[in-house]
Amino acid sequence: MNENPTDKNGRKLQRHIVLVSPEIHWNTGNIGRTCLATGARLHLIKPLGFSLQSREIKRAGLDYWQKVNLTLWEDFDEFLQGMSPRRDEIAVFSKNGAHPFWDLPAAGRLFLIFGSETAGLPESILNRYTGATYYIPITARVRSLNLSTAAAIVLYESLRTARPFHAWPRR
Repeated sequence: MNENPTDKNGRKLQRHIVLVSPEIHWNTGNIGRTCLATGARLHLIKPLGFSLQSREIKRAGLDYWQKVNLTLWEDFDEFLQGMSPRRDEIAVFSKNGAHPFWDLPAAGRLFLIFGSETAGLPESILNRYTGATYYIPITARVRSLNLSTAAAIVLYESLRTARPFHAWPRR
């Protein structure tokens, strides 16, 4: 896929993965690699449960980590001020979300927001975006999906609905 994915009409797509207080470096490294593979931007909201300088996060992202389009924010409000997302550009993920992930908005610019591995998103964010909460259906056999798996599923679905897979260039 080229560096600037476009929709069916040739308009540039912007995808943003936002991790609020991620705790596990392996997940963040894997998500960074997925962002790089899709042309998405990764936003990390402090506090982080690890150092960005750690050997483990770089290993999880392999030799790609330095190429990830990454922005680090002090808190969620700073992120909102810096990026100014419209309400229809936000999709918040929770296992208790109101809508299945395949009902994501088809916005050209979309922010996919995930919480930490153990606590999820703070109630303040969930309450702010009650109409924009989404979930990934799973069986009762597991509590939740791994964060990097969930982010990949949602990111690729948001791109698929904007541009069918058969139209993507092959590597």
